[in-house]
Amino acid sequence: MALTLYVDTARWRAHQKQVLDQFPGMIPVCKGNGYGFGHERLAEEATRLGADVLAVGTTYEAAKIKDMFSGDLLVLTPFRRGEEPVPLPDRVIRSVSSVDGVHGLVGARVVIECMSSMKRHGVSEQDLGRLHAAIEDVRLEGFALHLPLDRPDGSDAVEEVIGWMDRLRAARLPLHTMFVSHLKADDQARLQQQFPQTRFRARIGTRLWLGDHDSTQYRGTVLDVTRVAKGDRFGYRQQKTASDGWLVVVAGGTSHGVGLEAPKALHGVMPRAKGVARAGLATVNRNLSPFVWAGKQRWFAEPPHMQVSILFVPSDATEPKVGDELVAHLRHTTTQFDRMVDA
Repeated sequence: MALTLYVDTARWRAHQKQVLDQFPGMIPVCKGNGYGFGHERLAEEATRLGADVLAVGTTYEAAKIKDMFSGDLLVLTPFRRGEEPVPLPDRVIRSVSSVDGVHGLVGARVVIECMSSMKRHGVSEQDLGRLHAAIEDVRLEGFALHLPLDRPDGSDAVEEVIGWMDRLRAARLPLHTMFVSHLKADDQARLQQQFPQTRFRARIGTRLWLGDHDSTQYRGTVLDVTRVAKGDRFGYRQQKTASDGWLVVVAGGTSHGVGLEAPKALHGVMPRAKGVARAGLATVNRNLSPFVWAGKQRWFAEPPHMQVSILFVPSDATEPKVGDELVAHLRHTTTQFDRMVDA
C-alpha cells in the first residue's frame, strides 16, 4: 500500500531521445530530488543516453552521485571561498561566478558563469580583463549563461548570448565551449551556425525529464474507507463532517510532499482570482487535495498526516474500496514516492 510513481518507460525515453536530437551535446541535469525520479534512476538514464557529463546542483549531490555515474560531473552551484570541503574526484567540474572564485580553485576544472539578465550570479563585463591571469591557474572547460525562462520585455535570448560572445572575444578569452540553459532548439542552432568554432552545450533538466507529462503518473493506494453521516466528529481535531459520505485514508502524506506547494508566479486576471478564492477557502479549512476520485479532485478532510491523507468523498460519488488507487496531481520536484513502477 503505497504512493507509487508509474512511468510509461517507452514513452518517457522516446521523449528523452527527442530532446537529445534537438540539442546535440546536451548535458542532462540531475539535482534536488532527481526531478521526482531519484538520483540513481536519472544517472542510469543519462548513461543510457550516452551523456559524457551530468550536471548536479551541489557538491553534496556530486559526492552522492559520483558512484552512480562514471562520466564528468558539473556542479551548478558556484564555488565560494570558505565553503565546506567535500572530497570529490578529478572528474568533477566546478562552476565559478567571480574572479576570486577562479583564484580559489587552482588546478581545478572550472566553468565560468557570466552574469545574465537573470541577475543571479556571474562575472560582469568589468571582470573580464582580470580573468586572463586567473584562468592560467585552472583548467577552463568553458563559459556559461543561465538565461531566464520568460522575456516579457520582448528581448531576444540569442542576442543576449551573442552579446556575451562578443564581450568574451573582445577580451581575448577562449571561446571553445559555451554552456547554456533555457535556450530553444532553434536558438541554439542559430548560435552554432553563427559561431562554428564554439561548441554550445545545453544544460537541460525539466524539459528532458518532465517534458512529457503523460508519461508519468502518481497514484496513492486507498488504505481505509469509513462511512460518516453529517455532523459526525472525526480526526485529530474532532471536526464535524459537513454532509454524508466517506472518509478515505490514502497513501501519501507530508513525508511524500503531499500538501506542499511551491509559490507560483500568477499572470492574468483569472489565475489571480482563483488564487484569491483558494486562499479564502483555506481560511475556513477547505483545502483541495491532489487526489482524484470519480473524475474530481477531492477535498482534504483534515490536513495531511505524515504518511497518509484523509479525504472526504460525498455520498453522491461512488464509494472507494480498499486497494483502489487514486491519481494524484503532484509536483515532481517536491514529491518522494514509496516505489516506482515501469509500465
